[in-house]
Amino acid sequence: MNSGSAGQIVILNGPPRSGKSSIVKNIDGPWINLGVDVYVREMTPSRYQPGIGVRPGGERPDLEPLIPVCYAALYESIAAHSRLGPNVVVDVGHHNSYARPVNILVECARRLLGLPVLFVGVRCSIEVIMERRRQGQVGRENVYLTGSNQGPVPAPVLAWQQEVHVPGIYDLEIDTSSASPQDCAATILQRLENSHEQPTAFEKLAASAYSK
Repeated sequence: MNSGSAGQIVILNGPPRSGKSSIVKNIDGPWINLGVDVYVREMTPSRYQPGIGVRPGGERPDLEPLIPVCYAALYESIAAHSRLGPNVVVDVGHHNSYARPVNILVECARRLLGLPVLFVGVRCSIEVIMERRRQGQVGRENVYLTGSNQGPVPAPVLAWQQEVHVPGIYDLEIDTSSASPQDCAATILQRLENSHEQPTAFEKLAASAYSK
């Protein structure tokens, strides 16, 4: 935690099963986790789930009026924590592929203006993601679309891969197909320690008129 100044914010953006949660667990120090899993699992009523975790494609128009409000509340909470001093790490899967695109990422970026934000793109090959989905099914309910070893990749999984990194403006990109969670966390912390490279991605997004 930073005494007397705003806490650092790190936002990890990537598709489900790309390894974001594992990276969060390996970031050393007192970081507050305000990611999508926490928000959906602990704060969103079951009748409104998956809430901000809804998949790309506009398949839940009934939930869409609530999603911008929930994202706004999440990012206001991130801002409040940072202003009080704690460092905050956030794992999310931003996309703009709703029945009615609403530029949520741009609005979220505007809510963090003036605060130190490192926006990290978490990439992972589709082959590794599918293997993680299949491994995650062992002894569990049908939480993840897994497909088969020989069959095509399910369309919602492909949609996540394509939509989550639009428009692709980041301060740092990491690939969990080739780097361990520990190495990814170390790369993020090293980037934060490099005072010569000031994060600017959220400033650029906040100033943009991006739309899908």
